[in-house]
Amino acid sequence: MAAQLLFAHHGVNAVTVQQIVAAAGQKNNAAIHYHFGSKEELVREIVVDGAAVLERRRQEMLKEMDAKGGPKTVRDVLHVLIMPVIELENEPQWRGYIRFTSHLHASDREALARALDNRWNSGYVACFDHLKKMVKISSKLLDQRLSLLNIYANAVLSARDAALEDSKTAQSRLWGQRFTLENILDSLEAALVSAPSESTRDLL
Repeated sequence: MAAQLLFAHHGVNAVTVQQIVAAAGQKNNAAIHYHFGSKEELVREIVVDGAAVLERRRQEMLKEMDAKGGPKTVRDVLHVLIMPVIELENEPQWRGYIRFTSHLHASDREALARALDNRWNSGYVACFDHLKKMVKISSKLLDQRLSLLNIYANAVLSARDAALEDSKTAQSRLWGQRFTLENILDSLEAALVSAPSESTRDLL
């Protein structure tokens, strides 16, 4: 938890072993090496621990959706993508996880991919496969929009996660509205399905 929040606030590269040890209430660096072997292994373990929770939840939701005949709308798929992260953020022990992984994705995408090892994100990949079939625009535009969706969602969910650390911010006009979560889904859906402008089509 201590390392997760440090990584969330500052990014993996900016956090030293000494800072992790101090935040965890330990007295020397040997504690990190004893329990995890290295800072890199600690990073990998934090990634996997949270990803395993998200993977289980997404697989549950995908199975429920498949039992009803599969996704009917883009919104159905976005719900499976986003709501497990919202649920995770609502648990104090996971505070900072999405910010940590967003930092890692931006600074060392290969390290994140190595940690996930094509094992802990199959539900995430399945959701993107559904979206590729459901959104009817040029494949070039769709590939780009899916990448942007990942960036948009990480940014919004990271901002929400940070707001949850402060009760006043969490209840602000931005985050404390009854419709906030649904509006987040609305905006992400619009980013995917909105018709390309004439100027965009001209440049294809």
